[in-house]
Amino acid sequence: MHSVRVPCQNALRAVFSRAVADEYIECEIMILVIDLILHKPKAYRHLLHNVINQKTMKFQGLLWKLAIVFLLFEAHRCLILESGKGKTGSSMSFSSLVSICLKVLADVLFGNFMFLLTFFFMIKIFFHVSITISRRIDLLLILMISSYFKIFLVAMMVWEFPSSVIFIIELFCLSSNAVALKVMTESTMSRCVWTCFFAYAIKFLVTQILELILLGQLMQGWSQISSSFLKSA
Repeated sequence: MHSVRVPCQNALRAVFSRAVADEYIECEIMILVIDLILHKPKAYRHLLHNVINQKTMKFQGLLWKLAIVFLLFEAHRCLILESGKGKTGSSMSFSSLVSICLKVLADVLFGNFMFLLTFFFMIKIFFHVSITISRRIDLLLILMISSYFKIFLVAMMVWEFPSSVIFIIELFCLSSNAVALKVMTESTMSRCVWTCFFAYAIKFLVTQILELILLGQLMQGWSQISSSFLKSA
């Protein structure tokens, strides 16, 4: 009898331990949102492991939707920065419009490509793991989900804020990315912060260099067009 009771007791303990393992299962969604904003690892663990599960939801569709929304937020961020510089307006010339469009495309596409490339490279260096396709997909997912602070950019369409607010939002996104990476990898917080910091720094440097290159090429192209037009006249 004693040998029968012990497995039963162990099974009951396992059941009760699983029942209280995730305290957010019975919580309101607003409590989860508040804890995510407060960067609580338990909230991120619940979101990444229990809410978003590759086996129980259409994972590929969610990934594409998140990618499109993420890129739209990035484009809106670039436009806000350009408007803060006074480059947008009703009296904007055609050359300025082309320059802004090229700047937004370079920032959104190539800037985020360099961000991901640096992010994967730093993970391989700091965490000493191989970046497989499935792991890349998981990392992409946690990056886009933990960048939920970008939704506050929508508020800048309704109310006027200084463009410096964007850098505060980016700082919150960086810290949120680091917490999500820590939850996924179970590594130290310092490694996760440095990984995200280097990715954001490379993205910033690349976009600034691209802006200077595009601006120089546009100025050279328009000067050649104007000079050829004057010669023909």
